[in-house]
Amino acid sequence: MTDQRSVAIWRDGVAVAVPAEEPVVTAADQGLVRGDGAFESVAVIDGATPHLADHLARLVRSAALLEIPHPGDGVWRALVDAVLAEWPTGTEGVVRLLLTRGPGGGAPPTALALLAPVPAETLRQRSTGVSVVSLSLGVPADFRSRAPWLLGGAKTLSYAVNMAAYRHAARLGADDVVLTSLEGQLLEGPTSTVAWAADGTLHTPPLDTGILAGTTVARLFERADAAGWPTARTAGTVDDLHAADAVWLLSGVRGAAPVHTLDGVRRGDAGLTVRVRELLAG
Repeated sequence: MTDQRSVAIWRDGVAVAVPAEEPVVTAADQGLVRGDGAFESVAVIDGATPHLADHLARLVRSAALLEIPHPGDGVWRALVDAVLAEWPTGTEGVVRLLLTRGPGGGAPPTALALLAPVPAETLRQRSTGVSVVSLSLGVPADFRSRAPWLLGGAKTLSYAVNMAAYRHAARLGADDVVLTSLEGQLLEGPTSTVAWAADGTLHTPPLDTGILAGTTVARLFERADAAGWPTARTAGTVDDLHAADAVWLLSGVRGAAPVHTLDGVRRGDAGLTVRVRELLAG
């Protein structure tokens, strides 16, 4: 990864490109002070963002759940255009769209975009797969759907727990995490959606568990269904992953990362990762 970054912020009705080292929010911004905001991470491929619309739709939902005024898709598209203006076409990147409540006191929300190259570790995991540990989130599977204050289904800036899960996994010698409910039902990864293949069907956990609606798994399932590969929203367990033909962690930038080790147990993918990647690339 290089030091190349590109930043733009919405100011006075226009997207303004600023030097990457220039401060763009105040110390009172509620996104900084309280993690009160939402974000999206969008893949930049060949100088374009082919899946931007899916991420913008999810950002609208996150803003509504957080009760933050949404500035409109036109703002985000202008910010993306601003950070991509001088981006080298051959550099794969990730643009993060960040929306915060702003500094308060009647001030408008903060909207900004940050573009950077995809980290080398992300590329490695995409290519070679990941080792994963299962960790409990500590809530019942059906609780977040009945507790709107927990912001189930919103992609918020409050990622301290997610990052703590990653650090714990690293101490255990793993790359990533599959989170489970209090009773052991599969949920999601800290920054990914879990999917598995079993009995000729692609599976992923149901959204009524409060997990994030993954844009990558949605695209995969739509294309799999069209290609005759059945899909299902399934209330699975870690045992189901161990018994599966293949397991993946799906995300917009990393793509489909096959799980080669789960809770210390090595596993294969039955040659299905190639098929999944072909569907996502189609």
